Amino acid sequence: MPLDTLLDRFAPGRTCYLPGATGEILALTDALKADPDRMAGVHVIGCPLPGMNSTDYAALHRDARQTVFLFPPGSRDSLARGNLRILPLSYFGAARYLACDAGIDVAVAHVAAPLPGEGKRASVGIAADFTAIAWRAARYRIALVNPSMPAIKRAPRIDLAEADLVVECESPLVEVPNASPDAVGKAIAGHVAALIPDGAALQIGIGSAPAALWRALAGRRGLRLRSGLASEDLLHLADQGALADHGHVAGILVGSSAFYAAMAERDLVRLADTLETHDARAIGLERGFFAANSALSVDLFGQVNLEWQGARVASGAGGAPDFASAAMASPGGSAITMLPSTARQGSISRIVARLDTPTVSLPRNLADVIVTEHGAAHLRYLSLDERAEALIAIADPAFRDALGRSWRELRTAMC
Repeated sequence: MPLDTLLDRFAPGRTCYLPGATGEILALTDALKADPDRMAGVHVIGCPLPGMNSTDYAALHRDARQTVFLFPPGSRDSLARGNLRILPLSYFGAARYLACDAGIDVAVAHVAAPLPGEGKRASVGIAADFTAIAWRAARYRIALVNPSMPAIKRAPRIDLAEADLVVECESPLVEVPNASPDAVGKAIAGHVAALIPDGAALQIGIGSAPAALWRALAGRRGLRLRSGLASEDLLHLADQGALADHGHVAGILVGSSAFYAAMAERDLVRLADTLETHDARAIGLERGFFAANSALSVDLFGQVNLEWQGARVASGAGGAPDFASAAMASPGGSAITMLPSTARQGSISRIVARLDTPTVSLPRNLADVIVTEHGAAHLRYLSLDERAEALIAIADPAFRDALGRSWRELRTAMC
């Protein structure tokens, strides 16, 4: 079996980096599931994304452990057993940790076959987020060359001459269906699109409203991608003439195999690692940077919850703190938080008087513009009372009176 020599490097006491997101090696996860004893005493570290990656490495063996930065919902049992560590770092913080402090013994890089004329330099393909960072930090380096991985022209390269082991293995790519926006998502996207001018630099997340936003921006011109990911909707904007001729940067590609092949052929985006794509200091120097991300709930102070459904952890902060900080610093830029006004078929409000979650994902000083299907609340320079008023105005009408009463009670308690 081609993977046997690779699996031999999984040994008790070792910390092994495995790619997540669309860089996950599905053939390797299948091999580990078929031979779970390989995971005895092994510590896997990486950044699987909720809704994209489902393998719980810590569940493969009672002595296996895993460290993540975003909580994969399928790993709840491992979290309960104490085999799963969640480091509450932003994406940039996770990259710094992998680069300097993770103590990686073995790093596995998922790469394409080298292009003609490139010698032994292999593209990291559709996922440039953390692999090159972990590769530089690791004591032992394994390159898995996948003939199915597209060689993205402007993506980081791994020098196969630096590898301690090179394995060739055919593996299917992680494919992510394109989101189908609902009516609420389209309404939110319409409000957000009205805020974004021609020539803006954009970071847009994943979800119904973000998917709708890409399509709502088709009439703009000179837009630049400055994001953690590029989805299939980017090609729609390119075909509509909405994009600038150059300057597009992302960390990963997210979509279908056909999309990955098209991006390799068209050379539209340069892929870069997370130390570049999520560097708030550098991005904040750009003029007109707009970050648009989804949230689970927001309170009347402007505090944002990205991670909790009640008391249960559901995700992590991810790159939102990095991009919100950059957008707040960018001249003419804006940090936009998108969410439907209600959840559970309209039975609860996502705009609440005060967050009751265990932690806050984005503090109120990073609250800039909050958008629901009912409009946009521009909070950056508003007082406490003005913020509450603006947020109540974009809440679902059925909850506005109750939110107003709650704010008056909170206001009285402040004094």
